Amino acid sequence: MGELCTSHIVPSAVKYMNVLINNIKGLKEVGIPESGYSNQKQILEKIAEHTNKVSDLVEKMIEARKVVNNISESRTKAIAYQSQVKDSFFDEIRYHVDKLELLVDDQHWLLPKYREMLFLR
Repeated sequence: MGELCTSHIVPSAVKYMNVLINNIKGLKEVGIPESGYSNQKQILEKIAEHTNKVSDLVEKMIEARKVVNNISESRTKAIAYQSQVKDSFFDEIRYHVDKLELLVDDQHWLLPKYREMLFLR
């Protein structure tokens, strides 16, 4: 999950944020009032919030995984992975990734979206 987030999710979100930033700057430069780009600004803020959460959680998850990797007994290690890594981080990371999937434009999202996978023929 960490690799997927750092290699695909976060870069896609950052690229789309840059598109929105350039759009907002351009609209400001030509004199469009803020009401003309407030929606883009709100989307940008939401994407930034979710992206930061994903990055922070992945970093914490990796640290927790490093601790669990030091356990030598297989059963104890497996139980620790379940409780200290999966249960502690996967659902929250997934929540923020799901939100990003809805906010980031399709052409910037590198992975198939859920709705696309549901309707493959």
